[in-house]
Amino acid sequence: MNKNLLSLMFIVTAFTAAGQTSSKSKANRPNVIYIYADDLGYGDLSCYGATKIHTPNVDKIAAAGIRFTNGHCTSATCTPSRYALMTGEYPWRKKGTGILPGDAALIIPTDRTTLPNMFKKAGYKTGIVGKWHLGLGNAVAKDWNGEVKPGPNEVGFDYSFIFPATADRVPTVFLENHHIVALDPSDPIAVDYTQKIGNDPTGKEHSELLKLKSSPGQGHDGTIVNGIGRIGYMSGGKLARWVDEEVSSTFLAKAEGFIEENQKQPFFLYFTMTEPHVPRMPATRFKGKSGLGLRGDVILQLDWTVGEIMKQLKYLGLDKNTIIIFTSDNGPVLNDGYQDEAVAKLNGHTPAGPMRGGKYSALEGGTHIPFIVSWPGKIKPRVSGALVSQMDLLASFSAYFKQPIPAGDATDSENLMDAFLGKSDKGRSVYIEQGGALAIVKDGWKYITPNNGASYNNLVDIETGNSTEPQLYNLNNDIGEKYNLAAQYPEKVKELASLLKSIEQKK
Repeated sequence: MNKNLLSLMFIVTAFTAAGQTSSKSKANRPNVIYIYADDLGYGDLSCYGATKIHTPNVDKIAAAGIRFTNGHCTSATCTPSRYALMTGEYPWRKKGTGILPGDAALIIPTDRTTLPNMFKKAGYKTGIVGKWHLGLGNAVAKDWNGEVKPGPNEVGFDYSFIFPATADRVPTVFLENHHIVALDPSDPIAVDYTQKIGNDPTGKEHSELLKLKSSPGQGHDGTIVNGIGRIGYMSGGKLARWVDEEVSSTFLAKAEGFIEENQKQPFFLYFTMTEPHVPRMPATRFKGKSGLGLRGDVILQLDWTVGEIMKQLKYLGLDKNTIIIFTSDNGPVLNDGYQDEAVAKLNGHTPAGPMRGGKYSALEGGTHIPFIVSWPGKIKPRVSGALVSQMDLLASFSAYFKQPIPAGDATDSENLMDAFLGKSDKGRSVYIEQGGALAIVKDGWKYITPNNGASYNNLVDIETGNSTEPQLYNLNNDIGEKYNLAAQYPEKVKELASLLKSIEQKK
C-alpha cells in the first residue's frame, strides 16, 4: 500500500473518530429548556386531571416523559421560589426574598454558584427569556435609562430578555441584557413605589380609563398602562411600554431566536412565562376560547406557546437531544387584583386539583404544582410519585455534568438526577414548604407550625393554612389536608417540630 493512501486512510479515520467523539460529547450534554409557568395550579392541566380545559401540547410532553405527582416549588409566591431555583437555597434563609417591587435591587448573589453559571461552567450557552422578578441593580434607586445592572447577565446568563418584575408592576418595559428596549432618550423613565410621579393617570384617580377594572384593596391602582392599573408609579418611556396582549408572543419570538442562534452548541434556556398571572390579557386569537374567562384563555395561550417551542425543536432536529422541564412557580389564584371573571366563569374547574389552598398558602395548593420532565429516547414515559423540588435541579445537573459545587453554595439542593431521569422512584425524604407559615414534610407526614396569622386571605379568597394550633396531616392518605391528626400523634408532632428547627438552624 503506498504512503499517500495510508495517509488518506489515517486522515479519514481521525476525522471519523473526532466526529464520533463530538457526537458523543454533545449527546452527553443535552440542551435543557426550563419552562416556568406563573401561578399555574396542579389542577390547571388536562394531564393532571383537568376536565374543563384541554392543554394538548403540555400533555404531549407529559406523555413522552415523567409526570411527577409530588413535584414542588419551595414557596407559595413567585420571588422566593425563583430565588430557590437559581441558588439551591431555601429562600427563608435570606432576608428580602419576599415578593419584590419592580424597583428592587438584585437579590441573587453574583459571587456564588447559580443554576445558569453552573451550566456555563459545563460548556453551555445560557439564556433567560421572560419574567425575572429577582431584582436589578445594586440599590432601589437606579438609572433606568442607562445600563441596568447587575442582573441576569451577572448571575450566569449569556443572554437575557426580560421584564423586571411582574406584569402588574411598573416598569412595564422589556430589558434586553442591560438596556430597556425601544427607549427614547428624550423621554426618560422614572419609577417610584412610594408616591405618584409624572402626569400619567392612575387607576385610583381615573378608573373610567380602565379596560380591566382593579379589585379594591389589592394595590393595582397606580399608573395606568395599556388601560390597566399597575402596582407602583412610572413616568416616561412611552414608546418602550409593552402592550399586554403582545407580551407572550414577544417572549416566544425571543426564545425561538435564542434556540435557533445556539442550535449547534449545547444551550440552557430559562423560558419563564407570564401566564396565568394577572393581568390576564391574552392575544385576540385566544379570547373567549376556553369558556373559563380570561384566566382559562391565557392557559390556552400558554399551552399553544409550549407547542410552538416543541415544533421549533423538531424542525431544527433538536427534539431528541433536548430535556424539557415544565413546572410552575407556585400554586393558583383566581382573584388577584383585577375583576376579570376568573371566579364567575370557573365553571367547575379546580385549579389546585384535590388540594386545599393556593398561592400565598402553607397548604399543599401553595407549593404542590405540575412538574414534568421529558427527554425523548432517554427517559421512558411514566408517572412518578417521587418528592422532587425545583431547588434540586442545581445539585442534580451539577452531579450529572461533574461540576462540583463549592462548599457553602446551594446548601439545600439535593442530587435527584436519577428521579428526574426516571431511573429511581426515590426523591426527597424531608422537605420544607413556605407559605404564610413554614411546614415540613417527612415520609408523607406534614407538620405546619402554629402561628397567629389569619386562617383565610379574604382579598384573594384562599385558605392560608394558618392556625394557632399545631397541624399534622398524612399526605399519603389525605392530600386534601382535611383531617388534622396532631392530637392523635403528639410524638410525630414533636419529632417534626424538632427536625424543622434543626434544619432552620443549619448554616
